[in-house]
Amino acid sequence: MTEDIEITEIKDYLSQIVPFDSLSPETLSRAAKGIRISYFSSASGHVEIDYDNPQLYIVRTGAFEVRDKQGELLDRLGEGDFFGFPSLLTGENVNNKVTILEDGLVYLIDLELFKQLRNDSREFDRFFNRAHAKRMKRFEQQVGSSAPINITIESLLTEGVVSLSPDDKIVDAAQLMSEQRISSLIILEHGQLAGIVTDRDLRSRVLAVGLDGQTLIRDVMTENPSSIDCKGLLFEASMMMSTHNIHHLPVLRDNEVVGMLTTTDIVRSQNNQPIFLIGEINRQQTLEGLVSLSKRFPALLQSLIASDARAEEIGRILTLLSDSLTRQLLKLGEEQFGTPPFPYSWIVFGSQGRMDQTAGSDQDNAMILSQTPTPEQDAYFKLLSEFVCHGLDACGYIYCPGEIMAQTDKWRVDLKTWQGYFKKWVDTPSPEALLNTSIFFDMRLLSGSEELFELLQTFVLKKTRGNQIFIASMAGVALSSRPPLGFFGKFVLDRDGEENKALDLKHRGVALINDIARVYALAEGISEVNTQARLDKLLGKAILSEKDVKNLKDALEFIGHMRLKNQGKQAARGKKPSNYLKPGDISRLLRHQLKDAFEAVHSAQNGLQLKFTRGLF
Repeated sequence: MTEDIEITEIKDYLSQIVPFDSLSPETLSRAAKGIRISYFSSASGHVEIDYDNPQLYIVRTGAFEVRDKQGELLDRLGEGDFFGFPSLLTGENVNNKVTILEDGLVYLIDLELFKQLRNDSREFDRFFNRAHAKRMKRFEQQVGSSAPINITIESLLTEGVVSLSPDDKIVDAAQLMSEQRISSLIILEHGQLAGIVTDRDLRSRVLAVGLDGQTLIRDVMTENPSSIDCKGLLFEASMMMSTHNIHHLPVLRDNEVVGMLTTTDIVRSQNNQPIFLIGEINRQQTLEGLVSLSKRFPALLQSLIASDARAEEIGRILTLLSDSLTRQLLKLGEEQFGTPPFPYSWIVFGSQGRMDQTAGSDQDNAMILSQTPTPEQDAYFKLLSEFVCHGLDACGYIYCPGEIMAQTDKWRVDLKTWQGYFKKWVDTPSPEALLNTSIFFDMRLLSGSEELFELLQTFVLKKTRGNQIFIASMAGVALSSRPPLGFFGKFVLDRDGEENKALDLKHRGVALINDIARVYALAEGISEVNTQARLDKLLGKAILSEKDVKNLKDALEFIGHMRLKNQGKQAARGKKPSNYLKPGDISRLLRHQLKDAFEAVHSAQNGLQLKFTRGLF
């Protein structure tokens, strides 16, 4: 009797999680009866995987982390999540390490039972195949790939379903398609998908055979058309349409029609891929053309977020786009105002310098001139810089509130003057100078003379490396703000500008890690400015342990990913993307992981304080 109660409890639980909810009652009972239960303690460190007997692990309680053999984070798992399925699907040993973050109860399903469940349910089989493909692609995605591999169908859907019933007339279908400027219609009967009608049907099944507009739709529609779930990948839909030679695919959510995917949608998604957009940017000959292209960037960002791309990858892609815009504006400006009187370097700072831009980034840029300009020469560079800065603003990269832009006379000067600026900031680290460190010390050459930039960068790194007073002052700035954790691991919330209490993931998370990495990089004379690249360069150096470096890298990716996912949800709701996240909007597991990430930042700040400030801050 006790066993029956336990099996009933397991069955009830499984019926509430995807994809077990797609199994028939009989198959679900068989699954519940075949499950073994295991308890994993965090004290043991990690899960011992028996590769001779692969199993599906279903997390009932607790928290786990999956890393590949190189130590790269693949997934973080909580209640209702799975691991172990790659070995079940491929028949090969997948040498991932599963760390136990929090004691947990896990249900186990062996290979034979897993095969039976896949055979009994197409949805069950597709779920795990997609999960495996998504995990593989997440870390293999190449920036610039033009294939719509990671994009989900859901990310392309527009609001509303345009439909008629089978008993409506063909003339009604033609009029509605013309009004809506669409090439197909969903046909619903009693709220369920009954068929589709396309413009091709109107030509070949109506006009070509002499039928009139009073013919019922049910007499000419394509019945029981192929369809796809909105959670599927666009790549999967593209393959299905190609295989069956179809151009319209109804999209379902919980067996209800939510839209229609067309080959035009797929082409449009490819046109929003980075490599296509960059190519188009480089072909534009007017500011208006660049502004028009920049309006596609939000759709790209949404598709990247929906495809679960890494925060680091998204930041790099968005920066590549703004880089391309800037270079094309410089080209158009030089064509309009003439050849520059002498060489210059166009440099960028802040998030563009680090290549980690997000939605709503402003512009931070400057020019290094190869010589002191005459008034006439300076007038040329001012015109050029104003043209570029105005163009960037028109494309959505707003003017820097602090006026750190090449159009500002102070930031459009010769190499000697720039060296003087940095010398003063390093030798006399006033509050204003230290405020500049978070922007100017993350600089990158974007266009123009490499020699000028390298001379300035070499000068700066020589000044900062081993400069204990300056590094201590920078460390003090990096410690002036702390992660949002109070006593007993409770979140400390800030006001988000709308009188809501929330977590500031930028200023109390990502920015703190940027600050920490910058201090160590300048102390070591590292020329990299991207934060992940700086941390990579610190691996193996005595100044920071390998464990601390990896913890910071993981924390940066996790907090950055949470920030972008939240911005994607805000944009989907029609809200302006912000850096604020309400803890109640995420699961208990994600809150637990976010606290761990903030703890890693807090620990790194303590290490920074001990190493550099010597009790000064």
